[in-house]
Amino acid sequence: MNKDNKEGLDHKRHTLAHLLAAAVLELWPDTKHAIGPTVDDGFYYDFEFTKPIGEEDLEKIEAKMQELLPTWGSFDYSEMSPDEAKKEYEDNPYKLELIDEIAGKGEQVTFYACAGFSDLCRGGHNENPAKDIKPDSFKLDRLSGAYWRGSEENQMLTRIYGLAFDTKDELGDYRKQREEAIKRDHKKLGPALDLFTFSDLVGSGLPLWTPKGTLVRNLLDTFVWELRTEQGYVLVDIPHITKKDLYITSGHWDKFKDELFQIKTREGHEFVMKPMNCPHHTQIYARKLWSYRELPQRYASTTKCYRDEQSGELAGISRTRSLTQDDAHVFCRTSQVKEEFLKIWDIVHEFYGAFGFEIEVWLSRHDPEKMENYLGEEKSWEEAESVLEAIAKEKGVDYVDAPGEAAFYGPKLDFMAKDSLGREWQVATIQLDMNMPERFDLTCVNEKGEKERIVMIHAAIMGSIERFLSILIEHTAGSLPTWLAPVQVKVLPIGEAHMDFAKEVVASLQDEGLRAELDDSDESLGKKIRNWKLEKAPYAVVLGDKEVADKKLTIESRDGDDKENLSVDEFITKLKKEVGEKK
Repeated sequence: MNKDNKEGLDHKRHTLAHLLAAAVLELWPDTKHAIGPTVDDGFYYDFEFTKPIGEEDLEKIEAKMQELLPTWGSFDYSEMSPDEAKKEYEDNPYKLELIDEIAGKGEQVTFYACAGFSDLCRGGHNENPAKDIKPDSFKLDRLSGAYWRGSEENQMLTRIYGLAFDTKDELGDYRKQREEAIKRDHKKLGPALDLFTFSDLVGSGLPLWTPKGTLVRNLLDTFVWELRTEQGYVLVDIPHITKKDLYITSGHWDKFKDELFQIKTREGHEFVMKPMNCPHHTQIYARKLWSYRELPQRYASTTKCYRDEQSGELAGISRTRSLTQDDAHVFCRTSQVKEEFLKIWDIVHEFYGAFGFEIEVWLSRHDPEKMENYLGEEKSWEEAESVLEAIAKEKGVDYVDAPGEAAFYGPKLDFMAKDSLGREWQVATIQLDMNMPERFDLTCVNEKGEKERIVMIHAAIMGSIERFLSILIEHTAGSLPTWLAPVQVKVLPIGEAHMDFAKEVVASLQDEGLRAELDDSDESLGKKIRNWKLEKAPYAVVLGDKEVADKKLTIESRDGDDKENLSVDEFITKLKKEVGEKK
């Protein structure tokens, strides 16, 4: 979607948020309306109702929106003083709070009105809603509870969500995609496949990994490490806590102190749980003075980080309070940046290519109009961004220019993966940092015997193992590829007479490093096959009289391919080939 189309759709969704508020206030005039922004698939509006409404009321609200839409010809803009604006909303504490906030920033209090409905608003609407918005291109979707301004200390409001797209067909396609996404939801599939669990005693946002889940995590991490080893990375290890002084120096404290778990020791020292690893890695580099001949230094560490996310923002393993980063940092000279970026780029493409993801690249730059959001001087940002732009052009990719998407300490190349449902996820990232080496005074000794400022490259391949696994589970609908599946083969003897041969088959597979399990339950073969399909192991081996007599295996694939009859050795060769090729 190009920029103009995206802006047009945002305007449509913003307009529909106003229309939703107008419809609700016509149906329930004593309702207090709060805010109504756009979201990725539509819009929502938060309300305080005097009596609760239910999902069954959405149809009535949507019908009222459809009734009002033809009367919405255009929006009229007006400005008011804060006192005038407050008179408009004297019984609405949410609007009064917003007005005070706007006035406190010295901004103008503005309103937009259409067909008799006026709302506090900065703008961004359809010029003629009745003409521009097709009645069949939007639909109210669901209700939820939402605390005002996201704080549990505030009033709980009723949030009404709506879906909106350019056309009826796009809306229909999205709804079908979402139905499929619900079936693939990692929050259901992960526990069903016995990969992870949560405990109320441990706390929300703190996943616990089962033996199967831990195996999958370790296989993924090993794959990344194998790719990094080829490029000269070395392992380091760091503690999970630090004095807050480290983050004051790095600049993270001023930006993120409210998101950090803070610890006070018995002696009164202030520590924090680490939310990222880069400041720790700077101190490993800073342990000695390096010659330019010893650079680059490439440090890698897979380790947990901790962030004090709000309860309402937690989502399965895609957003957690404990996350495991496969993190790496390269300390190098400016002249070495291009080569190091290209090495990491190759790792990213080999890793994500193994799972069939389509990859798009974003060049995430700073916003020159908001330099207060970034560390360092604008000149260094422009220099860094020109380096990344040259790298993207050398690779010959049609990258997306993304101003304002940079990290606060440096620009980056973000890799966006499109999954099997067509959804796009930000996955790997490579960041060029000229600011942290400055703040920590990181140098090398150059050819002239002088200290030379180095640069730092941040490189996460999965980013967060938890989040990547949430994406992968949904991308594959839980059917992990053979090399990654925690159980690769389920052996299903039909009866007791076939059990000894079944045990021999399992032992032969396991001796070759393959992950095989025996179903020795008293269930019927039909029930065993149903259980195997639910567990989503890539292969099932069915053993009966014929298989025992012939010493051949009847092999079924979860993909529904024709059954194969192979010897144990032939099956082992087939499986090893798949594992070796990351299939």
